[in-house]
Amino acid sequence: MTMTDINANTPMEKLTPGGDIYTAGNAREFKTGDWRSSYPVFLSDKCKQCGLCFPVCPEDAIPVGKEDLKRKDFNYDYCKGCGVCAKVCPFGAIEMREEGVE
Repeated sequence: MTMTDINANTPMEKLTPGGDIYTAGNAREFKTGDWRSSYPVFLSDKCKQCGLCFPVCPEDAIPVGKEDLKRKDFNYDYCKGCGVCAKVCPFGAIEMREEGVE
């Protein structure tokens, strides 16, 4: 059973125990972005396209264009707000902000 098969009528006996991963590379099946308490903001005017941020993202939540090879805004469906990208950015192009605070 995949995450997309689970709904309000799925019996408990059919669910897997939480945290158990039965297949490799299944992170794309689960939109885990709502777990975060802080989130990154991409400041494109400060970005130099150095490429330091996207390889360190543990969730692959920083997309890079296939044609122009430039990083795009965050995919917040998967970003957990760990802040690693902001730590490695030498240009201050990524700011961390607290969820729910404007």
